Amino acid sequence: MRIRVNLNIQVNRIVKFFVLSDLFLLAGWGLIDPIFAVFIIQRIPGATVVTVGIAAGIYWILRSILQVPIANYLDRTPGEKDDFYALVVGLIIAGFSAFSFALITNVWQLYAVQIIRALAFALYGAAWPTIFSRHLDKDRVSFDWTCDGVAAGLAAGVAGLLGGIIAERFGFTSVFVLGAILSLFAAAALLGVPNLVIPKDTTKEANIKDHRPGSIGV
Repeated sequence: MRIRVNLNIQVNRIVKFFVLSDLFLLAGWGLIDPIFAVFIIQRIPGATVVTVGIAAGIYWILRSILQVPIANYLDRTPGEKDDFYALVVGLIIAGFSAFSFALITNVWQLYAVQIIRALAFALYGAAWPTIFSRHLDKDRVSFDWTCDGVAAGLAAGVAGLLGGIIAERFGFTSVFVLGAILSLFAAAALLGVPNLVIPKDTTKEANIKDHRPGSIGV
């Protein structure tokens, strides 16, 4: 009896670079998230467990609220240029917010940076899946999404293991700076595909939407 296993892992260029971008972003924040609560308690004067909860609430609630109008705006604007720019700007802001954590000296600054972080990930959350879903490989939709899920999981897992070690040996600032660098790498990775996402001939905009499988919603 013969068992044949088809390991065709080829994906198109846009999917490849978007998965790479996601890997960098989630690796960067995978370093930060596991040690974030410890940082707040140990390094911010006057911070308590309640402060950690408020900081988390500000981020998640504001991100959820902001993502709705951003998504509506992106949907109303023809083409993918606005989606691409929103994504790149969001990743740059994410890098800025990661670095800003290293400069925090009081609770209110923490809350302010969480607001900036929420804006960054609202832009990312509205724009990234929009472009990605439009350029999935035909008949390989599940595989393309799985590639991103695997990359994201591995990045977050490995980064989570390393984040505590880096913080213990080199300090919290090192974690935040490295997280910021990886977020900026996520933005830089997208520079490999702008000519594919934003074609020079604007008359071809309608063809971009045809790349999105009918089963995938944005």
